[in-house]
Amino acid sequence: MGCASKAALVGALSGGVLAVFIVARAPSASAKATYESPYGYTRTWNAALRLVRVDRGWKIAEKDESSGYLLFEYTSPENAKPSAGSVELIRGPDADVAVGVVVQIPQMPRYHEQMVLDALAAKMRREYGDAPPPIRGGHAPPDGLPDAGQAADAD
Repeated sequence: MGCASKAALVGALSGGVLAVFIVARAPSASAKATYESPYGYTRTWNAALRLVRVDRGWKIAEKDESSGYLLFEYTSPENAKPSAGSVELIRGPDADVAVGVVVQIPQMPRYHEQMVLDALAAKMRREYGDAPPPIRGGHAPPDGLPDAGQAADAD
C-alpha cells in the first residue's frame, strides 16, 4: 500500500470518527416542553383542544379526554409538511389543582413545542382571566381561616 492510499485511509477513518462524535453529541430532537397550568383540568383540556383545532387548524388524529391526551398533525410556519405532535395533561389530586401539560413534537426543534405551550398559556389568560391562586396540598383553607403559611407570619 502506497503513502497516498494510507493517507486516504487514515483521512477517511478520522472523518468517520469525527462524524460519529458530532452526531452523538448533537442535542436530541425528542425533547419535550412542559407547563403547569393553574386553571384546572377541564379548562386546560378545553383550551388545548380549541388551540389545536380551531385557532391553529391542525388536524386531530386522536383524542381521549379521560386519559388526557391529544394527538395532532403539527404544521410549522417554516414547513408545510405535517409532523406528529401530542399534548398530554397530567391530572393533580383534585379537579381545581394545577395540571401538568406536556407537548411533544419529536421531529421538530424544542422551540416549536415551547411556542405551542406559550400560545396555550396566553389563550387561557385571555379567555379565563388571571390564573387562580394556587391551592396548597390540594385543599383550600376553610373560609375565614388563614392557611399554614399565613398563620406562621401572624406571630
